[in-house]
Amino acid sequence: LKQEYFLCAATLHDVVRRFKHSKFGTKEVARTDFSHMPDKVAIQLNDTHPALAIPELMRILVDEEGLDWAEAWDVTVKCCAYTNHTILPEALERWPVSMLESILPRHLEIIYFINHLHMEVVSQKYAGDFEKMRQLSCIEEDGEKRVNMAHLAIIGSHAVNGVAAIHSDLIKKTLFKPFYELWPHKFQNKTNGITPRRWLLLCNPLLADVISDKIGDDWPIHLDQLQQLKKWADDEAFQREVMKVKQDNKNRLAGMLSESTGIDINPNSLFDIQVKRIHEYKRQLLNILHVITLYNRIKMNPGAPFVPRTVMIGGKAAPGYYMAKQIIKLFNMVGEVVNNDP
Repeated sequence: LKQEYFLCAATLHDVVRRFKHSKFGTKEVARTDFSHMPDKVAIQLNDTHPALAIPELMRILVDEEGLDWAEAWDVTVKCCAYTNHTILPEALERWPVSMLESILPRHLEIIYFINHLHMEVVSQKYAGDFEKMRQLSCIEEDGEKRVNMAHLAIIGSHAVNGVAAIHSDLIKKTLFKPFYELWPHKFQNKTNGITPRRWLLLCNPLLADVISDKIGDDWPIHLDQLQQLKKWADDEAFQREVMKVKQDNKNRLAGMLSESTGIDINPNSLFDIQVKRIHEYKRQLLNILHVITLYNRIKMNPGAPFVPRTVMIGGKAAPGYYMAKQIIKLFNMVGEVVNNDP
């Protein structure tokens, strides 16, 4: 919570400073009308982790810049938008009210007032429907009182999106269904993608050079041009070039691993790599069960024609995610057995 607030506070301090000062590096205030801020500033809440940006921006606008609540709220909602990345409840942050009260008491006051005004809007539409009010509140009253940060992000944003069509559809039908029924205009889809400039030109420049030699240099901004490679698919010389790039990259990775960890791997083996946050839905456990299965097959029939394989699994677990930490422990225990079996 402290880390999240530190990053939100530092970012918003800089955002407001840059909005007020039109010339880079100057301390002269050029803008004082915050109603124009949404024309210059877009704050994308990338999952719930920066959701504290909503009460923090309200604090800055009301406490420091002297705006009245209604104007500050209008600016905040127009500036903020929320991207949801998962529908799994354990991945959605719910901070205990007691913790917020201790660390960020003013922000808790602001969150309470945001929720109070929000509940007034909800009660106008669903008069007397206490279950609907419970579902739409950002304060959870069951057991220990908590702040539902995903709900706060939706309430304080003008747009909410998933990261794939099926995902965006699911959040409307399941996770945030009450909010979709209240504000259908807020919900949209933004399909995740990658940029070839980063993931090919920067990460794999040798392969990018091979491609450019065949189809020219315009493909990074016109990706459809990659279809031109189809005519080279059966060209043995081109196949050798691509395989040489792959092998050179594997040799470099093997060298880096040897230098940084002291572990020597076979660069001619099949590299089976999974690197991402450790989570049950990402199926790392299935991956390690596959490793155990392959190991048992080799033990049962050592003479069988197996493809040499090097399995690399990387990632981190959230501090309170017990099962993810157990999965990491299993990775290491299996690695200990496999790597020390001649």
